[in-house]
Amino acid sequence: MFISRTLGALAVIAFAQIAIADPLPSWNDTDTRTRIIAFVEDVSDPASGNFVPAADRIAVFDNDGTLWGEQPAYFQLIFALDRLREMAAADPSIITSTTVQAAVDGDMNTLLAGGEKALIEIVNITHSGLPVDEFQNIVRRWLSEARHPETGLPYDQMTYQPMVELLRYLRDEGFTTYIVSGGGVHFMRAFTEKAYGIPTRQIIGSLGETTYDVIDGVPTVTKADGIAFIDDKDTKPVAIDRTIGQRPIFAAGNSDGDFAMVQWVTAGDGPRFGMIVHHTDGVREFAYDRDSHIGKLEKGLDEGPDMGWLIVDMAKDWARVYTGQR
Repeated sequence: MFISRTLGALAVIAFAQIAIADPLPSWNDTDTRTRIIAFVEDVSDPASGNFVPAADRIAVFDNDGTLWGEQPAYFQLIFALDRLREMAAADPSIITSTTVQAAVDGDMNTLLAGGEKALIEIVNITHSGLPVDEFQNIVRRWLSEARHPETGLPYDQMTYQPMVELLRYLRDEGFTTYIVSGGGVHFMRAFTEKAYGIPTRQIIGSLGETTYDVIDGVPTVTKADGIAFIDDKDTKPVAIDRTIGQRPIFAAGNSDGDFAMVQWVTAGDGPRFGMIVHHTDGVREFAYDRDSHIGKLEKGLDEGPDMGWLIVDMAKDWARVYTGQR
């Protein structure tokens, strides 16, 4: 009896050690997983000819569609529409245009037909006039209450578990991880440290205008009307250079909005890694690429492989999709 118990205990310990040793348990055992681990081990091994000092081991990730979902609409847009309806119910006078009325009514066709101007109008109403702290508290409340219309999950549980594991693995191997996304920086900073373990100072995103005032004796930064910077496409490398001050060695995205970022990162000297998450899983998630109105992926599919980029096949390479769903 003692021997059998001892053997059982040893088996449990051995299994636990194997589980701990596996840095990417939600990735299937495919060439994709092998390539990621081989690169990370190569650049973090002091005995390797490709060793990269920790100070230079910088990785940048897009957020929407790369680290969490983005269908049927960007989650920040869904937040803005939910907030707009709440504001309109309390004060109908905010409905001052057909664009706002369409947004309140859920008429997405009319809203999207208005293009960038219409979206900026909605963002100005729902995101401005608030101290940054107050705005982020509203975002956190929304994340705690809102549910995705198809999965029923809270939006911050629709992070991709394989990518959360990859972020953790990179940090365990001495990388510093950044988010570089088209999403609003104040919106993302409300949840990224909890969701991904990435502190707010390492979030690069689109910027709305802000002002500084002393209000009732309290120094305050307030969100104002207008867009100061859109972090998308060719502006992503510019934002990285301005904020980080050096070229990362690892970049991951999912759409042609990330093409320039991955292209710039992988064009540097020394070992480089570019990765594109391809949404191929229409059963567990959403399948889309070339013709999608969100997260369009065409150049990355056509040109990425010839530049040595890894194209992640979500259906094939991921054993699990969402963090909040087993």
